[in-house]
Amino acid sequence: MTFNLFKKITFTIFSASILYVTSLQAADTIAPAPTLAVKAFLLKDLTSNRTIAEQNADMRVEPASLTKIMTAYLSFKAVKNGHLKLSQTLPVSELAWKVEGSKMFIEPRIPVTVDELLHGMIIQSGNDASITLAEGIAGTEAQFATMMNTEAQRLGMKNTHYVNATGLPDPQHYTTASDLATLAAALIHDFPEDYARLYSVKEYTYNKIKQPNRNRLLWLDPNVDGMKTGHTESAGYCLISSAKRDGIRRLSVVLGAASDAARASESQKLLNYSFQYYDTTLVYKKGQNVGQPLKVWKGTEDQLLSTVENEFYITLPKGEYAKVKAVISSTQPLIAPIKKGQNIGNVKFMLGDKLIDERNLVAAKSIEEAGFFGRAWDSMKLMMQ
Repeated sequence: MTFNLFKKITFTIFSASILYVTSLQAADTIAPAPTLAVKAFLLKDLTSNRTIAEQNADMRVEPASLTKIMTAYLSFKAVKNGHLKLSQTLPVSELAWKVEGSKMFIEPRIPVTVDELLHGMIIQSGNDASITLAEGIAGTEAQFATMMNTEAQRLGMKNTHYVNATGLPDPQHYTTASDLATLAAALIHDFPEDYARLYSVKEYTYNKIKQPNRNRLLWLDPNVDGMKTGHTESAGYCLISSAKRDGIRRLSVVLGAASDAARASESQKLLNYSFQYYDTTLVYKKGQNVGQPLKVWKGTEDQLLSTVENEFYITLPKGEYAKVKAVISSTQPLIAPIKKGQNIGNVKFMLGDKLIDERNLVAAKSIEEAGFFGRAWDSMKLMMQ
């Protein structure tokens, strides 16, 4: 008999036996996402990287001062790479000093440190701070905008284009709610200490001028620990907010609200909805064995356990997790040598006939090739399959 080197061995494991279900009470109904009076919004669980709700998430919009999240991302990166130091002072150009819009009120004759500029940009939304950081990193704001676009492409922000570091209006300066969520998630993930240190600060004083953080939710919701506001006449009032409860982080992006109060209340609706109606569950820990041992041929061992490369979470409406099934597929035959971490299959999570998520399965350890007689014996057995 012959065999197929790319045959898939598939089996289903019911969720109750593998997924460590902690609650089997399914909700009778799942409330729909709230209707918001905004141009666009997106609600996302950052722990599982799943979008919970959205409206016009891929519509091109003006980012206003939400632009400063990218300016901050590149500034944090410059500090991490040693191109800037927090204690380093940067010169204040006439362009930065005279820029319109919100300011931290830096002056050309007064030295200002990178750390002060970061506070002024993130907490006070200073356009002058943004330009000074941009010039300190790239020489000119225009060159910094090129860096911003390169970074946006690297992060997968396919519908974003920058022309400045501040968010002042320009027809070629645009983004989407989806891209902004990608950027915000990247900053929180890549620079967690900077995020924690700066984005939750409620007020900052520079040059004897105290200004509050414009993110009202920092005062209204103890779970909210950042992110950034934005506003121009053409963009409306915008707010990206992140909240963490019981180790689970959620992100809301609200664009084009009618007022400062409205962007806060609409963002609060989204965050409350996400925590009230959705659970995020740890399915597998990093390195945890998945399923039964797999048959290995022509190796020094004849069985191999599979695992996942990283922690794996699923976000679903409350009660739905108990209905999920895991469907594991393995390419057979598995022939040694096999390296630890090598892709050897995948696991799909199904809710009825709907695919919820999937992950690659990798070898939990290496298995070396057997000697001549072991390989020959297994070759004969394979031919009998």
